[in-house]
Amino acid sequence: MVVLAFTVSESLSQIMPVSREPYGGNKRAWVGEQLGVVKIDISYNRPGVKGREGKIYGTGVAHYGFVDLGHGTTNGAPWRAGANENTTISFSHPVTIEGKPLPAGKYGFFIALGETESTLIFNKINNSWGSFYYDETQDALRVTVKHQNLPESVEWLKYDFSDETDNSVTIAMSWEKRRFPFKVEADTKGLQMAEFRSSYRTTRGYEDILVGVYWCVDNNYELDQALAWADRAISMRVMGEKNFRTLLAKAAVLNKMNRHEEAKQIMNEALPMGTSRDVHFYARQLLGQKMNKEALQVFKMNYEKHPEDYYTHVGLGRAYSAMGDYKKAISLMKSGLEHVGNDAAAKANITAMIEKLEKGVDVN
Repeated sequence: MVVLAFTVSESLSQIMPVSREPYGGNKRAWVGEQLGVVKIDISYNRPGVKGREGKIYGTGVAHYGFVDLGHGTTNGAPWRAGANENTTISFSHPVTIEGKPLPAGKYGFFIALGETESTLIFNKINNSWGSFYYDETQDALRVTVKHQNLPESVEWLKYDFSDETDNSVTIAMSWEKRRFPFKVEADTKGLQMAEFRSSYRTTRGYEDILVGVYWCVDNNYELDQALAWADRAISMRVMGEKNFRTLLAKAAVLNKMNRHEEAKQIMNEALPMGTSRDVHFYARQLLGQKMNKEALQVFKMNYEKHPEDYYTHVGLGRAYSAMGDYKKAISLMKSGLEHVGNDAAAKANITAMIEKLEKGVDVN
């Protein structure tokens, strides 16, 4: 007979931990936001005020300075800036906090509270309980900020994001009637370019390369690099391809660089390669740039080459509308209706444009 013997501890070790709510009635929370390519994530536990207004700060709940909490390995603990285990803040790329540099990483976040000023602490240790095991030698950064007094009490401690710009955001912790804001900044354009360069160090199809090209055009940033990437999209061995889309992207860069004649030559080569829809939307872009005469020429070419497509009629109608010739525009819109087929949405759109033109209103 075979006897199977298990100790209690062995059997219990096979059981999954019991799921339960956070200790002390605190709420677990996560918030995050992206600043350019920088991903910011905050994980924390939310204590409640629970009737303790005026008895939070400078008390055993949220003590001032660094104190001995009577537990753990430190005799000088800051406030844990939350509840239970470490509040953590992570940055996927380098940032500055209140103007001071902080490398990418995940940090335990603490606050050494004061009456009017407090010290925010970003510590390399992020997996401890509270601040009982805080080690100041592991501080990555300390910054001093002034807190803001709030007119109404915030019941549950929270972190939020505000005052967003292209390269900065304010993060704030709020609880009871105090708010602790700090400004995070990043070289968002430089970091984005670094991401593109890293991505393009391997085999990439021209579609991926055009993402970087148009980003540079849209942001008017490192246009020489954008032009080099456009040439790569056109002519790189195996993955490059000279087609309407790649030539259009190069022309966009050249136009941004005020090299308009070169861009025009590129587009003269590109237009015969484009589908009727490619050419239509390119001409729409010209209208958007108030290049009405150039748009008229392109719409005319498309109309003459593809008279069977309703949108070539509509496109040419848009061009005449932009030029103020509403009579021709109406005629072309109506001929577009005759070619539209069963596309109800297109019919409704063209009809609405005709009604505008009949009232003397430009449809662009």
